[in-house]
Amino acid sequence: MPPITASSGSGLSRRALLRGSSALALALATPRHASATAPVNTKARIVVAGGGAAGLTVASRLARRLHGAEIVMVEPRAEHNYQPGYTLVGAGLKPASYVKLATADFVPSGVRWVRESIAEFDPTGNKVVTDTNTTLSYDFLVVATGLVLDYDAIQGMSRDLIGQHGIASVYAGPEQAEASWKALAAFCETGGTGLFGRPQTEMKCAGAPLKQTFLGDDHLRRKRMRGKAELIYNAHNPTLFSVPKVDARVRELFARQEIKTNFSHVLKSIDPAKRVATYTTPGGPVEMKWDFINVIPPMRAPVAIRNSPLPWQTGAWAADGWIEVDRATLRHVRFANIFGVGDINGVPKGKTAASVKWQAPVAVDHLVATITGKPATETYNGYTSCPLITRIGQAMLVEFDYNDNLTPSFPFIDPLQEHWLAWVIKEKALKANYTAMLHGLA
Repeated sequence: MPPITASSGSGLSRRALLRGSSALALALATPRHASATAPVNTKARIVVAGGGAAGLTVASRLARRLHGAEIVMVEPRAEHNYQPGYTLVGAGLKPASYVKLATADFVPSGVRWVRESIAEFDPTGNKVVTDTNTTLSYDFLVVATGLVLDYDAIQGMSRDLIGQHGIASVYAGPEQAEASWKALAAFCETGGTGLFGRPQTEMKCAGAPLKQTFLGDDHLRRKRMRGKAELIYNAHNPTLFSVPKVDARVRELFARQEIKTNFSHVLKSIDPAKRVATYTTPGGPVEMKWDFINVIPPMRAPVAIRNSPLPWQTGAWAADGWIEVDRATLRHVRFANIFGVGDINGVPKGKTAASVKWQAPVAVDHLVATITGKPATETYNGYTSCPLITRIGQAMLVEFDYNDNLTPSFPFIDPLQEHWLAWVIKEKALKANYTAMLHGLA
């Protein structure tokens, strides 16, 4: 099925929207934290563990800030995916090819790319060991491994089921996002019961489950099938969003769209043949039948991280292996020559690509300051951004920090109101900003 063409819903022409989005892309791609000083001369050995959004951004910034350093990026994948686009693919708005990029296009000159996976982290010995038994010693390590999707934690679920039995799950990759759209499109033809929700663990882009629920509702309405469908959102705790003001607004929108909500429901198992999902609740297991279900698996640190000394030893982030970094400097609390950037960090907010844009300059600033012996000036305040799609052509541009303060980049856009411009930013401008970020330019 071909992607759907979205209209703005604002009365503006498509051409006007495109002109506006190009200007926004240019504005959003303006370099941040760009160093005005000459590169620092150093022979420091730096390993960047991971070559996703965080790893490529850090490698690019280090290559610009340092001269003579030995910078090694360890990443096995040749294909780089623009993950913020998965939701658009899963809603039939973009093809799978839209999110597919080449890692090689973003590896900066002067950075050696080792196409292997890290099997062992040895922070005491200042080295990592790859899956081919290659040892890489370092003076500094930047951990940017991202996270892993634990589908096995949901009994009866596997990646192979995505697109079958009414099962959707966009996080698994471009093809799975496209298969998820086919499952949603089929549901919109027949109606029935649609189940949505999120895992109990920390997760990347926690607003995505809400976006997918809103988009499912919108597609049903466009097909004039909403009256034949019941949409149920099973929240993992007593809230729909971690920021209280946003939570209240989403509750209003769910009520407007007649989306039923259950709280403290955590998906534990599915029976694909019977189309029955079982949730853990405070009152005991609850079974629900589905015609469509959007499965989002628990998310955790990669095994090599979990088996290393790097994770938190106690507290909320210990169980899933998130690494123990200072929330402001992103420097590891126990290993001063190690920094974390991106999804792998055990901090209260920050598992979005927008967070990487703000985290990478902070980690690089502190790393370079350590080399030069000068004080670092940058800190990370928990900035996280979520363009929360509420229907095709409309979105809320939600931005916030560690303290749940709303931190809008565009004062003329109310972050708690649906706006066509927030949609254009999501659909048109953000990918250009994202690729600029990978090059160290945003």
